[in-house]
Amino acid sequence: MTSQDVRKQFLDFFASKGHLIVPSAPIVLKDDPTLMFNNSGMAQFKEYFLGNATPKSNRIADTQKCLRVSGKHNDLEDVGFDTYHHTMFEMLGNWSFGDYFKKEAINWAWELLTEVYKIPKENLYVSVFEGNKEENVPFDQEAWDIWKELIDEDRIILGNKKDNFWEMGDQGPCGPCSEIHVDLRSEEEKLQVSGKSLVNNDHPQVVEIWNNVFMEFNRKADGSLEKLPAKHVDTGMGFERLCMALQGKTSNYDTDVFTPLIERVEQITGLKYTSNEVLNISEEQNKTNIAIRVVVDHVRAVAFAIADGQLPSNTGAGYVIRRILRRAIRYGFTFLNTKEPFINQLVPVLANQMGEFFPEIKLQQQLVTNVIREEEASFLRTLDQGLQLLENVVAETKGKTVSGTKAFELYDTFGFPIDLTALILREKGFELDEAGFNAAMQEQKNRSRAASEVSTEDWSVLIPGNVETFVGYDQTESDVKITRIRKVDSKKDGILYQIVVDNTPFYPEGGGQVGDKGTLVSANETIEIIDTKKENNLILHFAKKLPENVNAGFVAKVNQDLRSLSSRNHSATHLMHQALRSILGTHVEQKGSLVNPNYLRFDFSHFAKMTESELQQVEDFVNARIQEQLPLIERRNIPFAQAVEEGAMALFGEKYGDEVRAIKFGESMELCGGIHVKNTAEIWHFKIVSEGAVAAGIRRIEAITSDAVKAHYASYENTLNEVKIALKNPQDILKAVHSMQEENAKLAKQIEALVKDKVKNLKESLISEIQEINGIRFLAKQVDLNPEGAKDLAYELGNLGNNVFLVLATADEEKPMLTCYISKELVADKNLNAGQVVRELGKFIQGGGGGQPFFATAGGKNVAGIQEALEKAIEYIK
Repeated sequence: MTSQDVRKQFLDFFASKGHLIVPSAPIVLKDDPTLMFNNSGMAQFKEYFLGNATPKSNRIADTQKCLRVSGKHNDLEDVGFDTYHHTMFEMLGNWSFGDYFKKEAINWAWELLTEVYKIPKENLYVSVFEGNKEENVPFDQEAWDIWKELIDEDRIILGNKKDNFWEMGDQGPCGPCSEIHVDLRSEEEKLQVSGKSLVNNDHPQVVEIWNNVFMEFNRKADGSLEKLPAKHVDTGMGFERLCMALQGKTSNYDTDVFTPLIERVEQITGLKYTSNEVLNISEEQNKTNIAIRVVVDHVRAVAFAIADGQLPSNTGAGYVIRRILRRAIRYGFTFLNTKEPFINQLVPVLANQMGEFFPEIKLQQQLVTNVIREEEASFLRTLDQGLQLLENVVAETKGKTVSGTKAFELYDTFGFPIDLTALILREKGFELDEAGFNAAMQEQKNRSRAASEVSTEDWSVLIPGNVETFVGYDQTESDVKITRIRKVDSKKDGILYQIVVDNTPFYPEGGGQVGDKGTLVSANETIEIIDTKKENNLILHFAKKLPENVNAGFVAKVNQDLRSLSSRNHSATHLMHQALRSILGTHVEQKGSLVNPNYLRFDFSHFAKMTESELQQVEDFVNARIQEQLPLIERRNIPFAQAVEEGAMALFGEKYGDEVRAIKFGESMELCGGIHVKNTAEIWHFKIVSEGAVAAGIRRIEAITSDAVKAHYASYENTLNEVKIALKNPQDILKAVHSMQEENAKLAKQIEALVKDKVKNLKESLISEIQEINGIRFLAKQVDLNPEGAKDLAYELGNLGNNVFLVLATADEEKPMLTCYISKELVADKNLNAGQVVRELGKFIQGGGGGQPFFATAGGKNVAGIQEALEKAIEYIK
């Protein structure tokens, strides 16, 4: 049974049981501030469990792309070393929202596994929650009794809170669960040791494949539990592990989920992967196996994250994706001998494998390939740089133990992996001070944790059962009642209060647009709203204090000035998107945006830097649409399929409901939930201020509109006036500037000629100062030249003969510079290196630098240190 068959049979089975089959949500979460990534099948349904929204069906089934590499659920460091942990995996799930409960969930799970998939019953074990007296949660007698009708009692295991009580997080819906485990060992192994004793003991062939969670409690901030108003079922079955069981394998990596990727790695590297069936493999082969598992696992996680709109970066979710990819590159570099980008070559295989069920990976294949290739090239350069820096650390080390603090600097500043550092040190006969490294790492984690520490209280519900409505498309003021409040205390923002009202004109941050600011005004007081966000379908209004009377009536007032500026930038973003597709081509797709009152930022797919002509064409296109005074045509609650069919653009990585809102200005039509102008004339004018690269194949434009454009041109006018004054008010400014440039060029040529004469004269006078020490002709001297002159002088003196070692210092315009020249025979025979010399001597002038082994320079900021640097230079040849 192929993996495609396994997935299809699961969904077909639950469709036959009355479940609505829904697509996977994006792997990257954009509307849940509590999670970076979808780390479980239930993440996209949180609002239903919390009662903040109504599902389109009470029975749903799907397969969800999940990523577990951060926070509570973090499997990253296990990946590769065993055969069943993954960064990205698929979670097959069936869901009941207040409909069926334990009886149906358990019976259907058993029916599917034993009758449809035909897994032998004697290979299955199940677990049931044993209860917890401290929390007053009883033994799950109901689940036990249901299982007793399906399986022998000696195959039912009691599980503790850790294994058999599932929680969404520190707070929120939770409940007992019943797991199903499969024993994939050989008959001989089963006779020797009972599978029951191996359940939940990290045995690679006795693994959990399905978890049935029975949501019946809500975990409060104080740790106590309360009953939910409705009981829900949340199940999850690991797709990769299920394929392993159904394909008769003992490793996920031996299934057809991974074998096509492994075969491609073998072709690229010339190395072979050995199946889990092979016994007694060598240590070298085991390292190869681990590295290949790391690569084929990680490329899936990175590729799908990029396809869903998350580019590698240095912060947040983007940093996590970069870290996963760099781990794969590092394993390839160290154990597969791949010194050139190669992981990007796996993307076509992945797209061919999974593109039918997850079309985004095929549609975004070129972008994903380009981004991964560029990230690989960049990190391989970093590895080369790190290797050189590590050489310097080793050279400075006294004894055979390298400082853990130095190793942490390499890791933290340059991204050089600590395990690679330890490996290289062992090869050179050095040890790593692991305790020092761990202490530095822990200190950083403590700082990070302290900075991000958040304490959230439970909601105080003032009006139960209220469903909040958003009225901000039509009005900026509304009479409201507060329905719930809670206090949030964070190191970053201090104490804030989140306020929910029965209806709100405040737009919550989303779709790139920042949240509204404004006030809540009652008869007696005014509460400032400093931000608005959305979480689990609730619109949260952030305030630094609560009203004295939370039960009073309020008028919610949006700051119309800020909203108006944001709306102009948002509408301009749509027009610019249309312009880019018209001028550059329909390959252009939005990959991210930021819309605030001050400016707009737009990331898009494109393969080359835009020319000045193209940028001007985009500006002209948008401004033409502004001049046309196009009215907003807004259509709400139209079917998603209909909107797309009519030409509306949908963005990859966004989660759309069955009904959507379409925004149209002339020929521009996009699905969008943001705030827009009523007519393009309100934008006034559009101006691009910058264009540049974000990642391979991704460009970024920053632009301004309306008031910001006026300020921009006013600033240019002021600058122009200052230039006129500086040039003594010429009639023709441009002519005056050209004249000054010509005069400057003539003077520069004269200076260059004078410096060359000076170099020749200095050369003659310095020849007599060259000393011969140990057969080496040595000179360390400060000279009155600019850096370019010092370079020319070094080469002039270096050409006098063999065995020359020079260190020249300059202090042109009070900027110290060291220039080192070493004859090539000294580099080869004496192992001298100019780059290393200037890096070490550069410390005396509070700077650094580098270059080639025979010529290098270092700049600094401490002129006073020149003399000491020159005095130290002689030590290299003594």
